[in-house]
Amino acid sequence: MGLDVKMVSVCCTMVLTTMFLSTYAQICSNYAFANNAVFSSCNDLPVLNSFLHYTYNPSSQTLAIAYRHTNFDSSKWVAWGINPTSQGMAGTQALVAFQQSDGSMKVYTSPITGYATQLAEGDLSFPVSDLSSTFSNNEIVIFATLGLQNGTGATMNQVWQEGQLSGNAPTAHATSGDNIRSMGTVNVLSGQSGSAGGASGTSSKTTKRNIHGVLNAISWGIMMPLGAIIARYLRVFPSADPAWFYLHVTCQTSAYVIGVSGWATGIRLGSQSPGIQFTAHRVIGIILFCVATLQVIALLVRPKKEHKHRIFWNIYHHSLGYSIIILGIINIFKGFDILNPEKKWERAYTGIIIILAIVAAILEAYTWLVVLKRKKAANAEKMTNGNGYANNGHYPYSGMTGRV
Repeated sequence: MGLDVKMVSVCCTMVLTTMFLSTYAQICSNYAFANNAVFSSCNDLPVLNSFLHYTYNPSSQTLAIAYRHTNFDSSKWVAWGINPTSQGMAGTQALVAFQQSDGSMKVYTSPITGYATQLAEGDLSFPVSDLSSTFSNNEIVIFATLGLQNGTGATMNQVWQEGQLSGNAPTAHATSGDNIRSMGTVNVLSGQSGSAGGASGTSSKTTKRNIHGVLNAISWGIMMPLGAIIARYLRVFPSADPAWFYLHVTCQTSAYVIGVSGWATGIRLGSQSPGIQFTAHRVIGIILFCVATLQVIALLVRPKKEHKHRIFWNIYHHSLGYSIIILGIINIFKGFDILNPEKKWERAYTGIIIILAIVAAILEAYTWLVVLKRKKAANAEKMTNGNGYANNGHYPYSGMTGRV
């Protein structure tokens, strides 16, 4: 009897789970519009809490659509459109909607000719009828019927977007995270949607972004600070001379080579995405490359230790070195904001930087103790000899490598 009850319980659980998963998977197609509109197909768009419902009529070549955007607030605008000529934003024939300050809905057509658009009103390259919009329960919907008689084709490039309002005027949308992933394709005959450029194109660009981020994090963000720690603290110990120098040069040179590779990858990504600009990240990256190149060139003209101008070279070298480290770390965190990876990667890098900072702080205190101890011993020996000199006529420890 107990076994039968247990089996019934398991069966019930499986049935309920199946029903739940089935309902969840079909949440888009099960949606009921307030105006009782019905569409034959529906796609859950991958980003920005968006859904596209549509019905294609082959005989009239018209496409009735309802674009839904959930988790929405009245301080934003939304847009959905078709790009008949290419993928991406430029050339998109868009439908724009938002709630005005008086509570009424504003919905209109906007042909987007460039990336510096303000979503101005205008006629599209195909006819649009039955254009309307609703907003309730934090959900905005755009309804329209598109005439596709101009040879748009069964598979179309679609773009959807959201941005902030300034009064009753749309402002530029964000250029990071999901706002740069909100594009793809839709086949109005098969009812299938996909990523822009196909899976391979999207995967290729994502891979390049990840490579760019990893190379820069390792070079500018880890190896450069590590090389500076080696030079600043190991040189205090005479037994580490000249090993510290070769370790420092090897670490920094390798970091430069890897960093330039990451920088070049970023420049290439920028040229492949003309409408997506990360101005601060890009400017800092260019400055970082220029300053690091000057630092490498400076190594080729490094004067000898006894040269009278060596002190000026040291000031120049140290100033540029610390500037590279600071700029590198700042730009890496800006890169995290742009790539928006899983939080564990940003936490891992933050942990590495904290560990390097703790190690540097401990070594800073320890090396100062060593240097002060040496000076104290030198002063004591100076007093012992009376004339301030050791028996060989030189200061004690004068041959040791100290802090510079």
